[in-house]
Amino acid sequence: MADMQEQYDARLKRVADAVQLREPDRVPIVPVFQCFPVYFMNKWTIMDIMQDYTRGAEVYDYMYDHFQPDLGWDPILFFPENYMERTGLTWFRWPSRDYPEKPNIMYQYIEGEYMKGDEYAEAIHDITKFMMNKWLPRSFANLSGLAKVDFRNTMWFGHMGSFAAFSDPEVIETFKTLSEAGQMLMDWFIYLGDYQAHMKEKYGIPPLYAGFAYAPFDMIGDTMRGTVDILTDMYDRPDELLKLIDVVTEFAIKDTIAGNLGKAVPYIWIWLHKGVDDFMSDEQFAKFYWPSLRKYITALADAGLVPVVYVEGKYHTRLEHLLEVPKGKVIYNFEYIDMEKAKKVLGGHSCIMGNVPYFTLAYGTPEETKECVKRLIDTCAPGGGYIVDTATMIDDAKPENIEAMFDAVYKYGAKK
Repeated sequence: MADMQEQYDARLKRVADAVQLREPDRVPIVPVFQCFPVYFMNKWTIMDIMQDYTRGAEVYDYMYDHFQPDLGWDPILFFPENYMERTGLTWFRWPSRDYPEKPNIMYQYIEGEYMKGDEYAEAIHDITKFMMNKWLPRSFANLSGLAKVDFRNTMWFGHMGSFAAFSDPEVIETFKTLSEAGQMLMDWFIYLGDYQAHMKEKYGIPPLYAGFAYAPFDMIGDTMRGTVDILTDMYDRPDELLKLIDVVTEFAIKDTIAGNLGKAVPYIWIWLHKGVDDFMSDEQFAKFYWPSLRKYITALADAGLVPVVYVEGKYHTRLEHLLEVPKGKVIYNFEYIDMEKAKKVLGGHSCIMGNVPYFTLAYGTPEETKECVKRLIDTCAPGGGYIVDTATMIDDAKPENIEAMFDAVYKYGAKK
């Protein structure tokens, strides 16, 4: 155990050094594995693990027996289907329910208009009431009774009317569903915590995350308005959109800080979706997307957390904006970017992470993979502030290329 504790501490320091723009003993490697552990072991399918999440531990153990990153995933990406079935989650598709003939295909998210365009004012005025009475019943088929619950007018004898709603059979069934689903989720959270302890004891690998977050614009766009609607809202309802972004930003900051301080690691992964070059102009980015995200990132960093900004898509016109956060306290994880340019702009200010191409890992050779990793290290590592990761979450990669990626980091990433 002592040896594992030493490895655990060394890995934590290695990543912390990179975040703080120092040159660590070796360039850290923190790949984002998604389906790869399942495909690599080739024993259970994704459907198998979603039906019985305890199988995920065996799959991840098999991977960590072969590859040991500096920070690692637990099986959190394989959501348990029991709570989704129980609540009637409407905006997800998963193997056993929707495509049982393809049991090894990852679940899919289905966008929809879960907040109508004329409901902005309602959501701005009282986001809690809107989420309870409208968004949740629309998003979970078995939670329709929430539409009948309202606690706003419970002062004095107003509570009588509020409490009477709980005699309604639909409300009773909804709260029964919530209780059962809540226990399912709590059991899963305990399991994930146990596996993180197992990662430390057996492999000396710290967890990769404390929590997850999203840009406030994306929180509205992903699960409330949908991509097309929120992008057109920038033209049709700009003032209402900005007001709702402010509402979302305030509670997102408070909830994220309160829920994640004091965990084993400080890393908050912020997944960016709709601020890419292809979706909006730089002027729109500067008005609608970046100010709230910058405020969010800055608040987390000031609280002692480390935002890991997972930059999905192209951000070639956005790099200068990314400097407007606290120095040495943020990681930018790039998917599609010229890493030489990213290093030139962000080097000495923020740690950058990425971006071994998925195509190389899936279709290339070990030699090509090693050359790519060496080129990234030679370009991004000097002066500190670089972490090796893949361009996207890893699914159908060749195991020999994953091995080559790790070997190249060990060979070329050691401090000179």
